[in-house]
Amino acid sequence: MPTYAAPSIRNVAVVGHNGSGKTQLISALLFTAGAATRLGRVDDGTAPTDFDEEAVARKHTLAATPAWLDWQGTKINLVDTPGFGNFLSEAGATLRVTDAALVVVDAVAGVEVQTERVWALADAEQLARFVVVNRLDRERASFATALDDLQAAFGRTLVPVQLPYGEEKGFRGVIDLVAQRAYTYEGGTGRGKPVSIPESLAAEARGAREALVELVAEADDELMSRFFDEGTLTDDELVAGLRTAARKGAVVPVFCTSGTENIGADRLLEALTRYAPSPVERPIAAIAQAGSTPTTATADESAPTRLFIWKTVADPFAGRISLFRVMTGVVRNDSTLTNLTRGSQERIAHLMALQGKTQSQVSELHAGDLGAIAKLKEAQTGDTLADKAADLTFPPIAFAPPLMAYALEPKARGDEEKISTALHRLQEEDPTIRTDRDPRTHELLISGQGQMHLEVTVAKLKRRFGVDVTLKLPRIPYLETITASTEAHGRHKKQTGGHGQFGDCKIRVEPLPRGSDFQFEDDIFGGAIPRQYVPAVEKGIQEARLRGFLAGFPLVDFKATVFDGSYHAVDSNELSFKMAGMIALRDAMTRARPVLLEPIMQVEVHAPSEFAGDLMGDLNGRRGRISGMEARGHATVIKAQVPMSEMLTYEQHLTSATGGRGSYSMTHSHYEEVPAHLQAKIVAAHKTDHGVESEA
Repeated sequence: MPTYAAPSIRNVAVVGHNGSGKTQLISALLFTAGAATRLGRVDDGTAPTDFDEEAVARKHTLAATPAWLDWQGTKINLVDTPGFGNFLSEAGATLRVTDAALVVVDAVAGVEVQTERVWALADAEQLARFVVVNRLDRERASFATALDDLQAAFGRTLVPVQLPYGEEKGFRGVIDLVAQRAYTYEGGTGRGKPVSIPESLAAEARGAREALVELVAEADDELMSRFFDEGTLTDDELVAGLRTAARKGAVVPVFCTSGTENIGADRLLEALTRYAPSPVERPIAAIAQAGSTPTTATADESAPTRLFIWKTVADPFAGRISLFRVMTGVVRNDSTLTNLTRGSQERIAHLMALQGKTQSQVSELHAGDLGAIAKLKEAQTGDTLADKAADLTFPPIAFAPPLMAYALEPKARGDEEKISTALHRLQEEDPTIRTDRDPRTHELLISGQGQMHLEVTVAKLKRRFGVDVTLKLPRIPYLETITASTEAHGRHKKQTGGHGQFGDCKIRVEPLPRGSDFQFEDDIFGGAIPRQYVPAVEKGIQEARLRGFLAGFPLVDFKATVFDGSYHAVDSNELSFKMAGMIALRDAMTRARPVLLEPIMQVEVHAPSEFAGDLMGDLNGRRGRISGMEARGHATVIKAQVPMSEMLTYEQHLTSATGGRGSYSMTHSHYEEVPAHLQAKIVAAHKTDHGVESEA
């Protein structure tokens, strides 16, 4: 395949809400440009960027997938991204290594939750944005309504550069406001036939062009002066002004397409080539190794070679495939680069350009281009690979913390080791997956961004690595504490042949403020217990508190003070005083009025405003306390504190209640006492389910 210099490259992230038609639109663009031999379709499972079995089955993109095409000598790298909130990190990583965001909006649904979220991510990366109102051939599709929705959400800088020619099933083409010409489409080729603008649409087109000219002129002082003098701009001035304004974000062009019918693809490719920035026009944030000073890097082919790995794919046959952007310089096969992040050497021997699942071998890639390398030894997502002379690294990608955890159980005995290996491979591919073994419940926990995310991960475990597992809701990490102070006595006495065992201690327990965990104090006077045995008393209390009293949960937020006791010169030893400490704590718990504590989560729910009332009512029904509510565009953000036990199945409810338009985030806040009427049920359930012997 040919190589491309940085000025002839466009890197475009295709983002938007699920169901907006991103994957189908990419399929149309690839086919129109001749990069695909047929128009792949999502519904048939033939879309080039949706080849994973799980994605084909669900008919939704589940991972960022690159593809590329050549349009009149310009290489356009397109990266398809998931539209589900569970996989938003894939879009975030893609936006880090691209230079423009193509935001796809459904012509019926308009702005949706993920539209706003990817817009914010693109804004944070300071990317040029282009908006496509897609699926205009659908029933009830309205370009005007979608545009109003977009401008209400993101401002008046969003301006049409095209108008639709026809509506709904009659949508047959686009009116190019810059070229002042209409294009009609037949046969699904994606190549428009230029025709005159119909008289019925001429007035609307003139008005829309005037609005476009005015907004472009506003973005440039010289053009504004020309506009005031002449009352308009020439075609050449409009093109140059739109290019500059779009690349700096002062204007966001809006386009019309139907990916399914392949209408408008060629005009969109023409616009991306003309208006989207090339890598040389967009400095990238970097860090100078000497002193870790923030700086920037530009796509300079003469600079030292630097690669940034933005994604890793765990392929069971090809091994690890690292997706990267050439930040500077030129990367060639059969070269050696230094992993500046890990200090190791990596051999570059399998350079590729990815076209969905198709891998094309390449000999070199230039600054600004996207590619992939197979079989790197140690490199991970976020690493910088460079020549030895390079002194810059690139900031790692910040991935979202886990939102939901499930317990993981193998269906077959002996699969524990296979699970560990497979999960490690998948964590390389998806850094938002976490695995832990809960020290309290001893369950293997897998954490992720939501139920769908974890279900997809489990499906990958089975399909790629042959590991079949079951997901279960995890046990709630309850704690126990005391609410009253008391004194207690513990005596351990055992006589056997030879030396016996004798330990005797008196302790005082008292509650501490929430979050204090455990404190121990030695208040022995007069040698009632020899100093060398006091740590053994503490150790006994520690072991007993971790076993709990009510239902086997750790005992926290109390202070234990040993203040008296006795010993035997021959029979006393550390084990005896450890046992005495355990006995003393159990004795104290019978009078210290123990209670259960439950984790309280700080929850933020983001949903369209029309659902706010019902969602607040539901959170109240989950024993939640609403702490605030604020409007963000067309959405409402509800903040609340809710017990973790009430949130285990919340994602399913939110998806059902909002038609998939709601999302939420959740972090641990603090622990609170479980209401008395629920405590007895929890204690009884845990004794039954887990065989915990309560001391109560």
